[in-house]
Amino acid sequence: MRLNILAFACGIALLQFQEALPSTIMIMVSALLATTLVAVAQCGRRPAFRLVLVIACALLGWVWAAGMAHLRLADNLPPEWELRDIRVTGLVNSLPQRFERGERFAFDVESVGTRDAVVPGRILLSWYHGWDEADETEAEAAIPDRAVRPGERWSFTVRLKRPHGNANPHGFDYEAWLLERNIRATGTIRSGAVAQRLESFVWRPGTIVERLRDEVRTRFLSALPNAPYAGVLMALAIGDQRAIPAAQWQVFSRTGVTHLMSISGLHVTMVAALLAFLINLLWRRSEVLMLCLPAQKAAVLAGWMGAFGYALLAGFEVPAQRTFYMLCVVALALFSGRNIGVSRTLLLALLAVLVLDPWAVLATGFWLSFGAVAVLFFVSVSRSGSNGRDTDWKTTVVRWGGAQWAVTVGSLPLLLFFFQQFSLVSPLANALAIPVISFIITPLALIFSVIAWPPLLHADHWLLAQLMTGLEWLARWPLWQQPAPPLWASAVALGGVFWMLLPKGVPARWSGTFLILPALLWPAPRPLSGEAWVDVLDVGQGLAVLVRTARHALLYDTGPMYSADSNAGQRVVLPFLRASGIRQLDTLVVSHRDKDHSGGAQAILDALPVTRTLTSITEWPGIERCVAGQSWEWDGVSFDVLHPSPENYEIKSRNTNSMSCVLRIATEGGQILLTADIEAADERSLVSRSGPLLSSSVLLVPHHGGRGSSTPEFIAAVEAREAVFSTGYRNAFGHPRAEVLERHAASRSWRTDRDGAIHIVLADGVHVSAWRRERIRYWSGR
Repeated sequence: MRLNILAFACGIALLQFQEALPSTIMIMVSALLATTLVAVAQCGRRPAFRLVLVIACALLGWVWAAGMAHLRLADNLPPEWELRDIRVTGLVNSLPQRFERGERFAFDVESVGTRDAVVPGRILLSWYHGWDEADETEAEAAIPDRAVRPGERWSFTVRLKRPHGNANPHGFDYEAWLLERNIRATGTIRSGAVAQRLESFVWRPGTIVERLRDEVRTRFLSALPNAPYAGVLMALAIGDQRAIPAAQWQVFSRTGVTHLMSISGLHVTMVAALLAFLINLLWRRSEVLMLCLPAQKAAVLAGWMGAFGYALLAGFEVPAQRTFYMLCVVALALFSGRNIGVSRTLLLALLAVLVLDPWAVLATGFWLSFGAVAVLFFVSVSRSGSNGRDTDWKTTVVRWGGAQWAVTVGSLPLLLFFFQQFSLVSPLANALAIPVISFIITPLALIFSVIAWPPLLHADHWLLAQLMTGLEWLARWPLWQQPAPPLWASAVALGGVFWMLLPKGVPARWSGTFLILPALLWPAPRPLSGEAWVDVLDVGQGLAVLVRTARHALLYDTGPMYSADSNAGQRVVLPFLRASGIRQLDTLVVSHRDKDHSGGAQAILDALPVTRTLTSITEWPGIERCVAGQSWEWDGVSFDVLHPSPENYEIKSRNTNSMSCVLRIATEGGQILLTADIEAADERSLVSRSGPLLSSSVLLVPHHGGRGSSTPEFIAAVEAREAVFSTGYRNAFGHPRAEVLERHAASRSWRTDRDGAIHIVLADGVHVSAWRRERIRYWSGR
């Protein structure tokens, strides 16, 4: 059975890495073939028949995932209905996530009021209310009238987009995240149109759970209106992880306790065990109840119900699902009197998760969650043998430390592969945080969810504050960071972990360390001397470009600011720098003040040492200005600043776009011209002042392809064979403009909104590639 489940899981995983879905006919033929193989496998018990059954199970997993994907992708938004006003009526069916100027929530569409419009059944809407932080009193007064609550039926006028996210190497796949949650379009509610609440609550199983979560969140906010760690308590009680500020997430990440901020298996198991213990204790006191049902089975049933309720309250994410399904298997085994073993329990939970959610394999949490539990099971089984009498505190501490060590080592290859970093203080931080959060803080938060007694929550918050003080101190310790290791190195490291965690007595367990070293010490790829690698990152409507030479790195602009707590620097640029092995920047160029170019600058400066900063922003004290005429050379690659001139700084009325730092990078094999947001007048000035220097193989098109730039004279002077547009998908400015695209028709065009991150190699020639073209998945753009 175990091999069959693993084969089924491999079939599902294989489908998720395909560039295109198989046809319906191919799926049907494959299903028929798999059924035939299952029938053949039943004819005997020899190894050959078992192998046939394993192959059949893998094929069934592939068929199941393909069929589910076809059904989900069929519910889509036609391209012709993007960014058009559509009237929809439906239910708010998720916990709204409020941000500084609005709220975001999942919306189940029941009917469409616009003629001929086609809208998916589930969409993600953002409602920008225009709340102004400067007038907090007025904003708070406006929230109750316009804020939505789960279970309400509303009628909105919306503008929608097909699922689309930034596409960068080692970046978060937002489109896959939307697909897993069956959200088939995103959009905004039109502020000028009528938004009408039709019903205050619609009774359905999903809306009841989400309304309950909203009620609990309201209790927390009322009891702790300005408490710094209220968001953590809400995350532990109802799984509202977005209530945790970014600064606190950074503390959890640096200390390796991020997993505790989700409703982990330990939390669900703790609730189940507590209820089972209480019911077992009370049930035994009644002869009538004992005659109806044995106390042990009653306790199992109570624990199962408690786990189910807590998992629902937490949003039923993968860690909670995994634990709940394992408890289901354990409960059924206890009721039937059978012992199916820990490995079968874990694999049956894996089967349940993947049958209900074939896209779970795309989530990092899926691998970390099942991996951690698998390690704990492996260690507990391989090192079992205690007669049950070694229960003194020393033995308990040793076992606890051994479990922490096993989980830390076991998760190391996955952390390096997914995040390219791990916390050196993680064992100590987890040894401190796990018992406090799991056995004190979380139970108190759950009790408050049922019994709304504010002093209880205040005491809980005080205890959490003491814990956070310790974690913040530990967060000051350095992280281990390195370039992203290849898949084969991570797989070899997992083998090394398996060997290291074998039971005592197995010879040379220490040799497993050598299998981990390739993943732990993988070097960062770098250009050769005289070459340059240029990466135009997909940051949406903005710009961020990384330039690497053999021994140096330059970042040109830092992307936009998405919100008060989020920017491209922390979400896109820093993960890419970390995965590329960039631990410091030799030069940071912030071309000008506009937030779509400078929005992530502070995040970069806070996270990395920067040797030199060049910018045209005169308000930044102590920063070197970029001025035409500056030049330097790194590793055989020349850098020249062409704009702005010293005279430009003396003209006070010039807009920020005209002050953009223009940088030309040249190797013997090719050149690239980085132009930021210069406009027509600046282009003419450049042509007259620096005409011969403008000639470049690659042009980063000015102002994202806006109509006020890319004059014919400038394009003719540059003579670029490759034109790169850094733009956001369906952006409000209409960039790049059709007339600008036409002017660049002689060049091959690359667009971040269509192609994702653009990788340019300036070596013996010019080589350009795009992330979306190299890494195509069947859901991309759909």
